[in-house]
Amino acid sequence: MKTVEFVSYLQNLGVKLWIDQEQLRYRSPKGVMTPELKQNLVDYKTEILELLQEAQTTQQSVAASIKPIARDGQLPLSFAQQRLWFIEKAGLSSNAYNMPLTLHLVGKLDEVALQQSLNHIIVRHETLRTSFSSINDTPVQVIRPPFELELTSQELSGLTPSQQKSQLQLLLQTENERLFNLEVDPPIRAILLKLGATEHILQVTLHHIASDGWSLTVFTKELSDHYTAAVQEQPSPLPELAIQYADFAVWQRNYLQGQTLETQLDYWKQKLQGLPQLQLPTDHPRPAVESFNGAGLPINLPASLSSKITQLSQQQGMTLFMTLLAAFKVLLYRYTAQEQIAVGSPIANRNRREIEGLIGFFVNSLVMYTNLSGQPSFLEVLNRVRQTALEAYSHQDVPFEKLVEELQPERSLSQNPLFQVSFALQQSEVMNPSFSLPNLEVGWYQGTGVEMTVRMDLELHLWPVGDEIQGLCAYNRDLFEAETIQQMLSHYQNLLSAVVDNPNQPITLLPLMSSIEQQQLLVAWNNTKTHYPTDKCIHQLFEAQVEKNPDALAIVFEEQKLTYSQLNSKANQLAHYLQDLGVKPQMLVGICVERSLEMIVSLLAILKAGGAYVPLDPSYPPSRLNYMISDAQLSVVLTIEKWRNHLPETIASVIVLDTNGEIISQHSTENLVNLATTEQLAYIIYTSGSTGQPKGVTIPHQGLLNLVFWHQSTFEVTPSDQASQIAGVAFDASVWEIWPYLSAGASLHLVNSQIRLSAENLRD
Repeated sequence: MKTVEFVSYLQNLGVKLWIDQEQLRYRSPKGVMTPELKQNLVDYKTEILELLQEAQTTQQSVAASIKPIARDGQLPLSFAQQRLWFIEKAGLSSNAYNMPLTLHLVGKLDEVALQQSLNHIIVRHETLRTSFSSINDTPVQVIRPPFELELTSQELSGLTPSQQKSQLQLLLQTENERLFNLEVDPPIRAILLKLGATEHILQVTLHHIASDGWSLTVFTKELSDHYTAAVQEQPSPLPELAIQYADFAVWQRNYLQGQTLETQLDYWKQKLQGLPQLQLPTDHPRPAVESFNGAGLPINLPASLSSKITQLSQQQGMTLFMTLLAAFKVLLYRYTAQEQIAVGSPIANRNRREIEGLIGFFVNSLVMYTNLSGQPSFLEVLNRVRQTALEAYSHQDVPFEKLVEELQPERSLSQNPLFQVSFALQQSEVMNPSFSLPNLEVGWYQGTGVEMTVRMDLELHLWPVGDEIQGLCAYNRDLFEAETIQQMLSHYQNLLSAVVDNPNQPITLLPLMSSIEQQQLLVAWNNTKTHYPTDKCIHQLFEAQVEKNPDALAIVFEEQKLTYSQLNSKANQLAHYLQDLGVKPQMLVGICVERSLEMIVSLLAILKAGGAYVPLDPSYPPSRLNYMISDAQLSVVLTIEKWRNHLPETIASVIVLDTNGEIISQHSTENLVNLATTEQLAYIIYTSGSTGQPKGVTIPHQGLLNLVFWHQSTFEVTPSDQASQIAGVAFDASVWEIWPYLSAGASLHLVNSQIRLSAENLRD
């Protein structure tokens, strides 16, 4: 490890290093400096002293550049602020960026002193009286003169305990959901709810554009200082701030350019270019637009396990963060089978002394990328995570927003770019800050609800509490059910238990399930009297439904409809035609058509002819279609005239369905003799290609049948059901939208593109 990496790593642990009379000094949060870290500090002492001495002049020059600037010109936004401003201007603002600070106050509250304290904080921090505007399409900060914060007060003491609890939750929820208008509103508001003469709830809500987690700690400390002085009728004990957030924003814009920016960006480009999105299995399809609808579940690692985790970390010269993150990455690997795992991790980004006491949006997100290929042991993964963390800390100055701008990952309104899962280990001082108010018992008000806003698919927050490690897993409830997340947390704890006992075990062999789960899976759930046909292919199950209910409605697309008998006849005619062309078992047949009745007819026909279908989305670029056709060695592709010129000329046989319709209709409508077996291929679907070229995933009939039978059993599919088909046929979600229903005699409604891409139209 390089000296600069070690120093940067210590800084991100909250360890302060300085030179005092030519001696190296440090100050660290409680519990951070393990014996191994102390020994490393001794080993690196000479190099660190040289580094600090050599850098002192440069650091002083850079630090001096963060200085007050004139307020007579346009003040730019920081990179982080700019992203939130663009979200606001795009009409995508959400209460996900509200940061509520809710305090439970028991005792004699001086409301006048409280009001004065809040006003003092607003005077002291320009960012709390800043609004935002655009001048010639350039976003700027508009700093207001000091103002008196409106402390909205509401009396709840006259209600019964039950009514009070209900009303309190309603008021807090309403306050949490109120949006800020960043062009008009200051990014702070407050309410005071009176539960009794000596009991109050104070909620201060800040917008993330003006605050972060560290800022909340600054806010509570200053609230304590100002309130204590106000109660004692003393002046504010806090000195005037040397700089403000706007000064930092200007400095950041000037500092992060040229070679300084290029050097750090080069590292991230090399590390993250083509990074695949994490594909966690979800309980529900991903909404077209990210909802931020979240919930949270607690996790508690008992003292016995926490002690072993700490001991393993110390033995390997790792931090607790590294060990817990490594285990979390192994869990994600086991859930997704993806070897390239990227997890976001927030850092305070307060590595300059003059900004430590500011309220503002400084926090940055580091992308912790680890390659888990090669069947590594947990210790090998731990070393990879350690290297990743040290490198990331050494290149932490690049704002996440700048990184996204440079890498230009595929953007979507449905999820966060670069990473969709985050991990954070907070210091106990941050999660349980010690501050007090005279004559009051102060605590966090947690409320009784589990709903919250989330910006990720999954966020795991952990922190030490005494001898234990506690935490909260926040998740998007539009994607996951609580039971799924609870199981995932149990698997994480089981994995940690296995890791501390045998860290040399390959990660693929580490147990996730408890002995009770294993017994349930291997014995109880397999003890079933339900028998499924294991010798039938999916098209044969469809044909059985044709025999049972030939006149039942099979598929609907806009104003077009086909019964089971009609669909079967059309599929048979095309299947006979395909066999005449030489299609046989295991032969791959491409299908490049848009959503239509012909799409379902073609899928069935390919299977009936004995082949396996390869969906080709006509919206794909020709280069991607060319690659997929070449990679799958397709000699036959079904399409329509509209898309004929979209396909390469090298295909041996392109069947244009609408042009050849008359020829196809002359073939027999009778069922074909089945030539396929359940061991043979049913279809191939290509991945997104985010790691390079798309990869074809082969699925045999037996695998398709397993999915179909599970889906039908789990969701109790019956012939009376009507199902919507929304996913594109080239997306694997289409498989469980189509086949479980057509093989059960249900009706399938194909949703056209105009409707399926609009949440409002889908709802209607």
